[in-house]
Amino acid sequence: MKKNISAGTVTRFILLTLALVNSGLTMFGVQTIPVDEAAVSDFIALLFLGATSFLAYWKDNDVSKKARERKALDEVGKK
Repeated sequence: MKKNISAGTVTRFILLTLALVNSGLTMFGVQTIPVDEAAVSDFIALLFLGATSFLAYWKDNDVSKKARERKALDEVGKK
């Protein structure tokens, strides 16, 4: 059995450390990441677009009549 730390664990730890340092510096008035309101607004819009796009892609959305009929047949077959 391997006892090594995974790359994902190391990456998450480094990102958490950076976030904590950034928060601490911000609390003491040091602006580490210069942003303006337009950049924040653009980022939120991009984040919303990305999340909704991912959700629409991930979910099984049966839009066409044929797809809905196939899903109904699959559900009948599962019973």
